[in-house]
Amino acid sequence: MMAWQRTAVALIGFGFAIVEYFNHLQQIRGARPAYFPAAPEFFGLALISCGILTLVISLWQYSSAVRYLWGESFAPIAGMTKEGRQSPVIAVAVLLIGIGIFAFFAVLFRFF
Repeated sequence: MMAWQRTAVALIGFGFAIVEYFNHLQQIRGARPAYFPAAPEFFGLALISCGILTLVISLWQYSSAVRYLWGESFAPIAGMTKEGRQSPVIAVAVLLIGIGIFAFFAVLFRFF
């Protein structure tokens, strides 16, 4: 789950950074105008969307794995405890989804 979150944060951050970098680059005097000035926004939105989708998939995979470990045939040897069901990893993933949605709409509203 943590590897999924790391990858999603990288996608969201890189998408937002691309948008900001190319917007800053277009404002520099003497810089050649872009052929397609909206391309960084589209690419940034795609990367941010991939990061959000990655987090949603990771939550689904994590919940199915925990459900499997809590199955009646596997629970005695899984080492799962009642406290293990409430993991802070889920809270972090939900928080990152919120940050990703905020970044997506920040880029989207700035674009249009």
